[in-house]
Amino acid sequence: MLVALLSCGGLHVSYPSVARGDVVDDFFGTQVPDPYRWLETGGSEVEAFVAAQNALTRQILDGVPGREATRARLEELVDHERFGLPKRRGERTFFTRNDGLQPQAPLFVEEGGLTRMLFDPADLSADNKDALVSWTPSPSGALVLCEISVGGSDWRRLQVLDVSTGAWLEDRVDRVKFSALSWRGDEAFFYTSYPGVPAGQELEAVSVGPTLHEHRLGDRQVDDRVVMSDPHHPERGFNAWVTGDGALFVHVWRGTGRSVEIHYADPIESVPRPLRTGFDAEYLLLGSQDGQLYLRTTLEADRGRVVRLDPETREIVEVVAEQEAILDGGELIGGQLVLRFSEHAVHRVEIRDLDGALVHTVALPGVGTVAGLRGTEHDPSTFFSFSSFLSPPTIYTLDVASGSADVFQAPEVPFDGERYVVEQVFYPSSDGAQVPMFLVRRGDLEPTGDHPTLLYGYGGFGLALHSEWKADVAAWLELGGVYAQPGLRGGGEYGEAWHQAGAKLHKQQVFDDFIAAGEWLVAQGWTRPDRLAIHGRSNGGLLVGACMNQRPDLFGAVLGGVGVMDMLRYHRFTIGWAWASDYGRPDDSELFPTLYGYSPVHNVQPGTRYPATLLYTGDHDDRVVPAHSYKFAAALQHAQAGPAPILLRVETRAGHKVGKSVQVWIDEVADWYAFLDLALDMP
Repeated sequence: MLVALLSCGGLHVSYPSVARGDVVDDFFGTQVPDPYRWLETGGSEVEAFVAAQNALTRQILDGVPGREATRARLEELVDHERFGLPKRRGERTFFTRNDGLQPQAPLFVEEGGLTRMLFDPADLSADNKDALVSWTPSPSGALVLCEISVGGSDWRRLQVLDVSTGAWLEDRVDRVKFSALSWRGDEAFFYTSYPGVPAGQELEAVSVGPTLHEHRLGDRQVDDRVVMSDPHHPERGFNAWVTGDGALFVHVWRGTGRSVEIHYADPIESVPRPLRTGFDAEYLLLGSQDGQLYLRTTLEADRGRVVRLDPETREIVEVVAEQEAILDGGELIGGQLVLRFSEHAVHRVEIRDLDGALVHTVALPGVGTVAGLRGTEHDPSTFFSFSSFLSPPTIYTLDVASGSADVFQAPEVPFDGERYVVEQVFYPSSDGAQVPMFLVRRGDLEPTGDHPTLLYGYGGFGLALHSEWKADVAAWLELGGVYAQPGLRGGGEYGEAWHQAGAKLHKQQVFDDFIAAGEWLVAQGWTRPDRLAIHGRSNGGLLVGACMNQRPDLFGAVLGGVGVMDMLRYHRFTIGWAWASDYGRPDDSELFPTLYGYSPVHNVQPGTRYPATLLYTGDHDDRVVPAHSYKFAAALQHAQAGPAPILLRVETRAGHKVGKSVQVWIDEVADWYAFLDLALDMP
């Protein structure tokens, strides 16, 4: 394997030899070759492929002169005390806190003015790649239900921590996945598991047939009560929450679609009964008061509204009408509705009474993003964090009665946000629609036409991108880069209609929106194609994969993380089938031409000069299995007609995102920027 650095013209790379098979699939009369099918199978040959690809990537990136300096700066940007959002139960307040460079954030409890550590996830594994994913205190605060991921997998185990002693109870629940967790008193909790997935095949087998269980402390998992299951519809799942008065509220979901059914059991009922069926809208529980359920719903309200539902009569009464802004979160706390609205992807917080009247508008420190606002009907206060591209998360305590917010913890980060500016611009897409985009840059930069620019996007599943702190973006700005983040269709920036405008048969519109963002950045003089990089993860990995195929001339570099790259086989692995609500299925004759038309793996054209590309994934990613990235990397390396490198980076014992240690994250980001340093000829 020979790699030569050229003084101009970039890299010439000799790629590892990768076998091409003769597999051909027939889709409605269309013959579709799949020469890299064998990369889906695992085993020693795939391990050798990964080892060779990682060796090539390390050979190139480790030699970039600025990599270690960038890595050191990333360490500085995260080497400060960071708190997770606290939760208060009884007289105890729970929170995670990382002193700076701890691999994982330990869990603490504060009581009576004294703070002590309850659990350090670093004790889980020698390589710090097992993680505490979530933690849920019991109503009294006597116990904490801990959700633990091994090696970044979506599979979780549950264990219970005694707060007084710091000891683990004997209770252990395995094979948990995609589960809400909710206590019933201090005696039992609800969870969802997938008992039908074969042992030893958890990282690749299709995950269907989830079951909702109740675990009573002291019982064995095999004796847990089955609360709900649906063997006739194995692609339906269940999540349960216990209300403040002890009733059980259950979501029945289908894939990643936002419309759900809801079921309910009062405190003396054992089997939940249906309240809303037919998957006609989204229903999110905000809380309950006097036996009435308060819900955020899209029923007859594309952008969301608050309703009151009587579980006995099933009557629905509107409490807060739909607004121009998106109602994207809320909770019933201390007898009031604490609601979060998003307008052009910028948050505001309102406190309203249970009849919907505005009581307070919470004063926020600027334009940015609010997270948290969780609590119970009996809590007088709650916690939330506020951040923006230029300010790291500060945690506030919100007094619900007065609407006043006081700082609970403010980080001290060595970053001068005053040097930079954030603008929100609107640009026309291919069909003339105006798409919002955040543009972040150093204040003295002018549109000279040659700034290295990083364009980040997602555009799927109704998820909105906001102005929020990311240490990697701060590092990019300090390197002299411009950062651009559009709110593409397929996302949730403007409600469900905006989402559906980029789903299924309309998915190409998402790519058109992203390409139009790149064209706008060039036309406005911020950059030029050879200094424009694009970045996306997961569904965003699909985004950049499709766009680099369609417009290889527009981009100088591509970062594609844990991407969905094979749109004809995505549904055959783990939870991939669930994404059909956004993508459609390739075995649907109406959807197949659309999926085939943009599938990254299937639209790589030999003889094309592709931009420099770094694909990154984890070998334990059981959400978007790493074979997606393996196959796309192999196809691009085979087809590449230009000198720009096509590299694959595979992290061992790492998953889709959750649970990465601080050090693993720093190394990954340092590799991104070392790669962009080469690809964009950065100063």
